[in-house]
Amino acid sequence: MRTPPRFDRGHTDDLMSFLAASPSPYHAVANVAERLEKAGFRQVAETDAWDGSKGGKYVLRGGAVVAWYVPESAEPHTPFRIVGGHTDSPNLRVKPQPDSGAHGWRQIAVEIYGGPLLNSWLDRDLGLAGRLTLRDGSTRLVNIDRALLRVPQLAVHLDRSVTTDGLKLDKQRHLQPIWGLGDPREGDLIAFLEEECGLAAGEVTGWDLMTHSIEPPAYLGRDNELMAGPRMDNLLSVHACTAALAAVSAVGELPYIPVLVAFDHEENGSQSDTGADGPLLGGVLERSVFARGGSFEDRARAFAGTVCLSSDTGHAVHPNYAERHDPTHHPRAGGGPILKVNVNNRYATDGSGRAVFAAACEKAGVPFQSFVSNNSMPCGTTIGPITAARHGIKTVDIGVAILSMHSARELCGADDPFLLANALVAFLEG
Repeated sequence: MRTPPRFDRGHTDDLMSFLAASPSPYHAVANVAERLEKAGFRQVAETDAWDGSKGGKYVLRGGAVVAWYVPESAEPHTPFRIVGGHTDSPNLRVKPQPDSGAHGWRQIAVEIYGGPLLNSWLDRDLGLAGRLTLRDGSTRLVNIDRALLRVPQLAVHLDRSVTTDGLKLDKQRHLQPIWGLGDPREGDLIAFLEEECGLAAGEVTGWDLMTHSIEPPAYLGRDNELMAGPRMDNLLSVHACTAALAAVSAVGELPYIPVLVAFDHEENGSQSDTGADGPLLGGVLERSVFARGGSFEDRARAFAGTVCLSSDTGHAVHPNYAERHDPTHHPRAGGGPILKVNVNNRYATDGSGRAVFAAACEKAGVPFQSFVSNNSMPCGTTIGPITAARHGIKTVDIGVAILSMHSARELCGADDPFLLANALVAFLEG
């Protein structure tokens, strides 16, 4: 067995390219699929009968992807090692009737997706991306990656209290972006997108569209020790999970079946056919067992020995707001991945899960840190507890510590992405 390559700062360079090329969950899974194909994986359709062949396979469903690698020695009851994340990020999404405006301004009607830092979307040049559904039922990815939209902030002269009382935004009235001048009835966003994509008028009958900042990711700091960019929550994890799965698939024989799952809709509760609270992961794992000639007993044995690392970004200690963090747990950017713990099961980590992650980090030579929330504040959650409860799979919540979570542009240590990826490789190897 040869050792897969260890990741270095080149991984972070590649992450920046991945973030820039993935302005929507649909683009993210398309980019994951492209990387898996280069690693020798092949796509299988959920509507086809699956065979028991070995090697790498993946399933795409909307903004979600499940990929797995079956070693030659795998048996039907061989357990899985899963690394998981989510493809969606908080943003502004286009409503069913998109054309709006007033007072000579053409605007786009948007709805708030997830829990974004609303002020981070103000006075920022925005593009538009997502998925178009055509009259024949096919889909087309679209990415207008130029300055198309802007949510203008009210001038301070017209709201002097903003400097003393803080900014207060009404989600309905204050977040509608402008994209031109004139009669709003002549805006016709969908006709514009049809023209941009070379489609005939009236060919688009459905859409899932969202805004994104067009500012590219970049290194930051005196020694380039930081990285700023969009959608780190949680494409940073999706990218690391994809790289780790591709790396271990080149090893050959493994004691487990390594799996990547990247769900959609984590930011609004995971309850969808592509979310962690849906049947996607369980269905794929079960079909993999049965396709290899396994029984329900084999499925039960495989699930009982399975472990999942749920990877999502967490909070680095903020130098200006240190009192908002637990006083004895201050994860730092550049300090390696974080292990997330919450005794009320907002995270799925327990002591035995900690031991699994600690062993992987030790094997990879990667430091790790612990994160818990301040007792006086509610704790966030991830796909981890949902995965554990829905499938009966031991799950451990981990991630990378960042600042400005849910902003249109977030910040992390430049080394942390590849440290995470190295830990994931060690975990998947077993």
